[in-house]
Amino acid sequence: MQVAVLGAGYAGLTLARKLQRSLPDDANLVVVERTGEHLVQHELHRIVRRPSLADDIVVPLDKVLDCEIREARVESVDPTERRVALDDGELEYDYAAVCLGAETAFYDLPGVEERATPLKRLDHARVIRADFLALDGGRVVVGGAGLSGVQVAGELAALAREEGTDVEIVLLEQFAEVAPAFPTNFQEAVRSELETCDIEIRTGTAVERADERELALADGSALAYDQFVWTGGIRGSDALGGDRPRVDSTLRLGNGTFVVGDAAQVVDGDGESVPASAQAAVREARVVAENIARLVEGGDDVFDPRLDQFTFDSPGWLVSVGDGAVAQIGPTVVTGTAAKALKATVGVRYLSSVGAVRNAVELIGEELGE
Repeated sequence: MQVAVLGAGYAGLTLARKLQRSLPDDANLVVVERTGEHLVQHELHRIVRRPSLADDIVVPLDKVLDCEIREARVESVDPTERRVALDDGELEYDYAAVCLGAETAFYDLPGVEERATPLKRLDHARVIRADFLALDGGRVVVGGAGLSGVQVAGELAALAREEGTDVEIVLLEQFAEVAPAFPTNFQEAVRSELETCDIEIRTGTAVERADERELALADGSALAYDQFVWTGGIRGSDALGGDRPRVDSTLRLGNGTFVVGDAAQVVDGDGESVPASAQAAVREARVVAENIARLVEGGDDVFDPRLDQFTFDSPGWLVSVGDGAVAQIGPTVVTGTAAKALKATVGVRYLSSVGAVRNAVELIGEELGE
């Protein structure tokens, strides 16, 4: 019996750790991850200002998993044939979970992909930092004011203060508010934190194209820039044709294939669309791990066992904005020291939960040292 986990982000690592405890001894678990490492994505923006954190937010998989780890790129997945094409060969499976995450969406806007730096990988954060430090004044434009855009804009504003650099930070958002997918009181608190950082916010402003030094905006105006960062949306993995397949609350794509985390558009057991987020990915992975283990155990049965359904109920949201933070717990929004403490606690708790205790200790050391 071959069980494959494709990708080792939040969903993949959580799923693999649960499966290695619950699968029978005769099942072979293989995790495919091209880097051989897990990246704590929600801390990635901090590398722009604190490069030393890189070691704390990268977890070698062989330190936290006791199963076969294959360092390869997933090229395509065939749920019908239960076969995965890798850049170094093929992998057949009985059950698999596609946990490949999402890529940055550029929406075919002319010039944007060629001229903007996204924020999905460590190298992206390092490029953003290096390009910023090479500026001699000027303007940095961050396209997209979701949580990722808010956080990188905050880090750049804080870095400008630390370096004594006279750089204007402009945050663009096509919708009417920053953090557009979130409740109004959370949006208002985020906007206030951004304004405290002297970040210029332009909502209701869509980018149509980019040339070497200027953005053309949908209202007919132009915006000059010296550095351009893009966090304007997500698309599916290339291995899924760039799509994020829509799956129901079982997260099942085919008889033996599941799609988990940002790789899918999930509709939960209440019929609600699930936001692409780390907390959703981790919770989905727990349900899918239980379902795969149940299917493996009932492999000789004529009928599949009844599968658990995923229902998303978020305890709250967190976002850092430079040296500040905003947290929403239920209907209540908090900022300041309490929000920063919650943000640090979440990161440390997550690292501890996946067995990366050393990383957790070092991360909290960095937090306390700032």
